[in-house]
Amino acid sequence: MVNHTRLHDLIGIEHHKLNFFQELQQNIKELKEINRESEDQRCEITAILDGITDVMMVLSENMEIISVNRIFEKLFPGINPIGKKCYSLFRDTEKPCPECPAFKSLSTNAVCKDTAIFRIDGKNMQFDMIASPLRNPEVKENRILIFKRDVTMEKEYQAKFYQAEKMATIGVLAAGVAHEINNPMAAVAGFAEGIQRRLTRLDESIPDDLAEDLYDYTNTILKECLRCQDIVKTLLSFSRPVASEFLPVDLNQVAKDTLRLLDHQFRRYQHINLNMELTSPLHHIYGNEAQLKQVVLNLLTNAVDAVEEKGDISVRTFVEDDHVGLKVCDSGCGIPEENRDMLFEPFFTTKKVGRGIGIGLSTCYNIVREHRGEIIVDSEVGIGSCFTVRFPTSEN
Repeated sequence: MVNHTRLHDLIGIEHHKLNFFQELQQNIKELKEINRESEDQRCEITAILDGITDVMMVLSENMEIISVNRIFEKLFPGINPIGKKCYSLFRDTEKPCPECPAFKSLSTNAVCKDTAIFRIDGKNMQFDMIASPLRNPEVKENRILIFKRDVTMEKEYQAKFYQAEKMATIGVLAAGVAHEINNPMAAVAGFAEGIQRRLTRLDESIPDDLAEDLYDYTNTILKECLRCQDIVKTLLSFSRPVASEFLPVDLNQVAKDTLRLLDHQFRRYQHINLNMELTSPLHHIYGNEAQLKQVVLNLLTNAVDAVEEKGDISVRTFVEDDHVGLKVCDSGCGIPEENRDMLFEPFFTTKKVGRGIGIGLSTCYNIVREHRGEIIVDSEVGIGSCFTVRFPTSEN
């Protein structure tokens, strides 16, 4: 005889099992959908991060790299940055950077910005940096998100633009100076020559010693008038718009003309000893004379600033293998080692406010490079500095 109660219980159990397995299958399906959505979200976030063209890093409180984006891997190919200190990669040092915005961001709990120059793969690169604190209640340690945007090329173009604008202004001023100086100088020279002509009629009327003095005075006036005219002519050639074609240039003449422009400064600073050694004969180089004068002018101006009104400055031209060059040395304060890699970066300067904006040496570097040359710096703190520029000769 069939036990209906037992049969009913068995049917109920099977029904519950069926419902359980159906619910389990539904939960598994929902979990798969959630995982699929999470995976899609992760892929979407990864695509967004990879689309950012700035270097992006997440750092720990002790500046260890936790994660990076694809651009970082392009900047440091073949290097696994996870766990490394950021300053060991960007600065190649064992000490944190004191100006790092990450520290400021941690201490102030605010977004901090800064600009810095790093030497990466033998090349100086300038970055705009933004550091932002990351607060996560599930993580005890605070973290920092840093974006670094490469602005090297942008700064170089800005420097070239400012320099071109400055040179255009100098050209306008030089034309005005030439007009305002040449006319009075022509009048002074004309009257001096007139005095000399009249002196010949008075030779018998005035004492010989007085006539000799008057001839000497008028000759000095004429000589100084010619010198002023040469200075104006040099200034005009210096500020003339850049020619597209390079021509043979005498580096000795470039040095002489540039020193003539700075003659007033050396007369003003009586305790600066200027020595000039020009090698002769010296092969010509192909270049733009106005640009080369600009290089020498910047180097000499920096040397005057370095010696601070008292010291020695030397200008020397030389021949070396298939190159000719010019060396400007000073007995000034010297350049600290930590600043040497940044000397030719646009807007980097250690001068006081009002003495420069940091585009002089950057402009020199670009001009020398356009002339297929090189510029070398040798400096020691407290001893002085030497800037050497070398160019291939016109025969090469």
